[in-house]
Amino acid sequence: MIHDDRRCELGEGPLWHPIREQLFWFDILNNRMLSQDASGPLEWRFHERVSAAGWVDRDRLLIASESALSAFDLTTGKATRIAALEADLPDNRSNDGRADPQGGFWIGTMGKRAQPGAGSIWRWYRGELRRLFAGITISNSISFAPDGRTAHFADTAKGQVLRVALDADGWPAGTPELFLDLAPKGLNPDGAVVDAQGVLWLAQWGAGCVAAYAPDGSLLRQVDFPAPHTSCPAFGGPDLTDLYCTSALEGMDAAARTAAPHAGKTFVAAGIAQGQAEHRVIL
Repeated sequence: MIHDDRRCELGEGPLWHPIREQLFWFDILNNRMLSQDASGPLEWRFHERVSAAGWVDRDRLLIASESALSAFDLTTGKATRIAALEADLPDNRSNDGRADPQGGFWIGTMGKRAQPGAGSIWRWYRGELRRLFAGITISNSISFAPDGRTAHFADTAKGQVLRVALDADGWPAGTPELFLDLAPKGLNPDGAVVDAQGVLWLAQWGAGCVAAYAPDGSLLRQVDFPAPHTSCPAFGGPDLTDLYCTSALEGMDAAARTAAPHAGKTFVAAGIAQGQAEHRVIL
């Protein structure tokens, strides 16, 4: 069940690269991206916080950092800035993000101290970076229905997951509506991914699980992991049926870290559901 033993202070943004058949993920607070290949563990260090990525081609990722979207070459380690991302807001950083079926890339931001309402949801699409929604405290759960007509996102601080209809080009076509209200249950929606059947798989911070919700909002099942702060899921593996999940140490004192020795690691549960292939970002 443990995919990688390295403990992340804030693991996030798992991405299964469909060409490389390789998982990439981030340790936001330590400015690093992690992976594995046949040679063993891999790690890339950055000069600022990095949090999410989409794949452009075999050797390039679009990476979101606290101040930019950049094309990152995995073979050379060189990053080329594509667009500034709230570079005028040094107290903000990127958080959750994912490519959409139309070839765009959605990225959420937030205050580095989770300042209320400091974050936004942005979309990069064919040369344009546009703010879609503002006033978000902790942006999360960015994910898309298989037909490309619905997007989800969350404000973890409110305990709510919203969904919004999309037009043919992937831009919001209406006002977001409430999809899940987990606040009454004291649950914290974090990262999410939608499988090939339209089921939303949602990591729940503090609950040590990824929960599956049908399109009507009903709870179908949950997959437990041995870490309290499960942060973001991704489907991968040869047939896209393995559920990966990052986790975090953030917010845990020394006693809690000792009591949960696998906290911060990255996990995999085999044969869970049929995932979608991650969409390619069109630069």
